[in-house]
Amino acid sequence: MFKYTPARILRHILWRIEKRIPQYGKVAFVFNKIPNRGKVLDVGCGNNSPQSMKTYRPDIYYVGLDIGIYNQSANPKEYADEFILTDPENFASEIRKYENTFDTIFCTHNLEHCNDYEDVLAAMIQALGKTGLLHLVFPCEDSVNFPSRKGTLNFYDDDTHKNVIPYKQVIDTLEQKGLKIVFAKRRYRPLIPFLVGLICEPYRRFTGTLESSMRATWALYGFETLIIAKKE
Repeated sequence: MFKYTPARILRHILWRIEKRIPQYGKVAFVFNKIPNRGKVLDVGCGNNSPQSMKTYRPDIYYVGLDIGIYNQSANPKEYADEFILTDPENFASEIRKYENTFDTIFCTHNLEHCNDYEDVLAAMIQALGKTGLLHLVFPCEDSVNFPSRKGTLNFYDDDTHKNVIPYKQVIDTLEQKGLKIVFAKRRYRPLIPFLVGLICEPYRRFTGTLESSMRATWALYGFETLIIAKKE
């Protein structure tokens, strides 16, 4: 049962605000781009993603895939229509079981952790249904030169990162597979989080942490690469 703690109420309010702001992040997609009763695959579904998505879009059929239960305040199986735990070696093969299935596939900060990110990317393309949308987010290549912060601002702050994902290679792969690039930013900097990050930066630089302003600091630096592609 979903409990409305203060933190979740705040998150809910922020989601509602972001719903009305033209942007391309995951929140905007959850509200505006997934069709009614659409089928969704969430590749690397930590950070309460099953709970959040099914709370705000209970109409969708949600499949979550991961190699462990990461940062979940509730059992993902209580929210996901399907929740799949696998090992890194079988990650891509689990995705391939859903060929031509999904209206939307999210892959948020997952590719950089994969043993074979190219295989996982190819599997996600196969799993998209006709006109399906692929929403990819991963650390930008330039992040290897960013300042180090507790919470990850430099790529190497996270010792579970395995691959610096090449932006151009991903774009080329998607286009070669017949997908149309809907939106792509090598360093994604949405305006409102960017401004919040700018205000918070002196304190965050002094403390050396990101804490609750992580997303805003990422927007300030353009930490994330964001690519949206459509299967035609």
